[in-house]
Amino acid sequence: MRHWQLLLLALLLPQAGGAVVYDRADSIRVEALLRQGRELPADSSLMLFYARQFLGVPYVAHTLESPDGQERLVVNLRQMDCTTLVETVTALTLATRHGSGRWDDYCHWLMAIRYLDGKMDGYASRCHYFSQWIASARARGLVTEVDSAEAGGTHFPFAGQQHIRLHHMSRHRDRYPAIAQDEAEARRVACHEREYSGARVRYIPARLTGKSREELSCIQDGDILALVTRRDGLDVSHLGLAVWGTDGLLHLLNASSLYHRVVLDSVPLHDYLLKHPTSVGVRVVRVK
Repeated sequence: MRHWQLLLLALLLPQAGGAVVYDRADSIRVEALLRQGRELPADSSLMLFYARQFLGVPYVAHTLESPDGQERLVVNLRQMDCTTLVETVTALTLATRHGSGRWDDYCHWLMAIRYLDGKMDGYASRCHYFSQWIASARARGLVTEVDSAEAGGTHFPFAGQQHIRLHHMSRHRDRYPAIAQDEAEARRVACHEREYSGARVRYIPARLTGKSREELSCIQDGDILALVTRRDGLDVSHLGLAVWGTDGLLHLLNASSLYHRVVLDSVPLHDYLLKHPTSVGVRVVRVK
């Protein structure tokens, strides 16, 4: 059965440059979720609605990696890490906003956000750093990064500034099997690191994330929150979705390695960041 699923999706998505790896249950659930999404009131947060459907899904890392080293579009709604949760929810939202309820359209949007310029061309074409992910999706009008301009032209609450310097993967090749022995692909990854380094981006410092909803009105339910890290060679250490809690504070819905599943953290984001001192604040990304 899996052989025929791969063949069918390879035909449906010729732009992928390869097959789609998935389980039949994934395609059934995607279409069921898209049907539900189309029935929501117009003012609903699709991102938050879809994110809530995955609460309790087990946390599993490295689900996108292939044993044979070949890059394929992997769809796995049964196991998620922080990145695949955000990508899954984003692709569902984009498909819904474009009036689609079909599985192959969902795969199209997943391809569009997971790979640079929406084109899969080997391991290096995947957006391994979230700054790449943002830039690629923004260039095609799929997302916007909320920053000082969107907050009324002032730096508050985007008082932090990060100088992007990406080199973690190329300096730790042994941790990434796809480039550990592949010199050509490793050079491509290093080239992308240089290409997306040098920019300076605004973020909300951790100390300000405990402000009220009124003070942080630039953040909406369902916005993507990227946790800015101070770790050398990296830009972002974790991802989640913004949720304004009944306590009036900002919380993070995320695939958690601590809780081993997708959770809506009961601890406010401000307190969460205090427990993770390498995370200095958050960038805010909104799906269009």
